[in-house]
Amino acid sequence: MVLLIQYTLVFASVLALVALGGCFSEHSGVINLGLEGIMVMGALGGALCMKGLSANDFINPASVLIIILVAGLVGMAYSVFLGVACINFKADQTLVGTALNIMAPAVATVVVKAINMRENPDNVSATVIYGSARKTLIQRIANFQFNWFMLLALIAVIVSFVVLYRTKFGLRLMACGENPQAADSVGINVYKMRGAGVLISGLLGGIGGVVYITAGVSEWKFETGVAGFGFLALAVMIFGQWKPINIGLAALLFGFFRALSNVYTGFDFLKNLKLPGTVYNMMPYIISLIVLAFTSRNSRAPKAEGIPYDKGSR
Repeated sequence: MVLLIQYTLVFASVLALVALGGCFSEHSGVINLGLEGIMVMGALGGALCMKGLSANDFINPASVLIIILVAGLVGMAYSVFLGVACINFKADQTLVGTALNIMAPAVATVVVKAINMRENPDNVSATVIYGSARKTLIQRIANFQFNWFMLLALIAVIVSFVVLYRTKFGLRLMACGENPQAADSVGINVYKMRGAGVLISGLLGGIGGVVYITAGVSEWKFETGVAGFGFLALAVMIFGQWKPINIGLAALLFGFFRALSNVYTGFDFLKNLKLPGTVYNMMPYIISLIVLAFTSRNSRAPKAEGIPYDKGSR
């Protein structure tokens, strides 16, 4: 049971962070289908940072902040492609997001292989090992392994709620996703607000990527990507109705079903079912299809999401 709670909270942290990123982007009016690719790039930056910290024996609590900062900045930098293409050049947001998802694992694999070959010509793998640095992220409390990213996800949910509903910036951001023409008419720069929304989504998506790869292992092979977690985060965002608190609760639900694939062997009644482990791996994605099938009819997305803004149109 302890392991189930532990993994649920870790996977929920990933989903909450990435879904909140998508929430900011869509509230600004830009659909960010590139969250999967942003996660991969953030994971790349965080993994290389952890590897470097391990090599220099620079392992202390400050390392956590450095890893978070690097992963977030790399994710933010990668999201610039989405922002420029969709906001400045009014490209199709779905196609750009898909392209980012396809490109990220390839870029990460090439970068990691090049680094590994430089250090050891016989090492052509796309794996980054960051074992000792990862230990800094984990604190054992009795039988429970507390991951500092769990606290970060909780803080992100609360801060996101305050920013969106209690600050001038958040209200302006949501106005740009609901009616950009009206927002522009009162002096709000729609292009800048949408750019800010995309950058925030890149920041949170990048952090979510490094949380994912450190969830239970001390190395990561970037050829495997992040197993569709970016798309699962989109399902969490939609199920949470683009509201931070609801997104946090939805992340717990989906995180629970994802955690079952890691711990189902510890429950006799699940073992007695004699289902293949792959069934439990598929569970969160099956649940997302079922949940969205019954709830999508009542979903209320920002009205102007996915529609390029033309300042000359009214």
